[in-house]
Amino acid sequence: MTKRILLVEDNDLNRKLFGDVLKAGGHDVMPIADGSQALEAMRRFGPDLVIMDIQLPNISGLDLIAQIRRDPALKAVPVLAVTAYAGKGDEEKIRDAGADNYLAKPVSIGPFMQAVNALLAPAPSATPSAAPA
Repeated sequence: MTKRILLVEDNDLNRKLFGDVLKAGGHDVMPIADGSQALEAMRRFGPDLVIMDIQLPNISGLDLIAQIRRDPALKAVPVLAVTAYAGKGDEEKIRDAGADNYLAKPVSIGPFMQAVNALLAPAPSATPSAAPA
């Protein structure tokens, strides 16, 4: 089943690479270069996942993730932070802002797709399945 992914990345090459890999995986991708357009794009596109760069012009990806988490209509959408912003303690700050997972650039395609697929996988059922009679 095709999943809808909003890709917020200001670097043209990264946006194209991530977008091409996601599309090759069968996903419907909406690329956004300007973080200031991300929330409105989420509302229009209805993504199953957001891939968020942290270092964006005009607005921080951390601020965008926090805004997503405060918005009742958007807060359940998983967020994968992908960034070169990888100093000591940065992963903790990114996760504290509300990111569900974090990858440091440069990112290899294998780990990138593993992280994407893990966030798109349906949550395991909390109820045990019935035993056969």
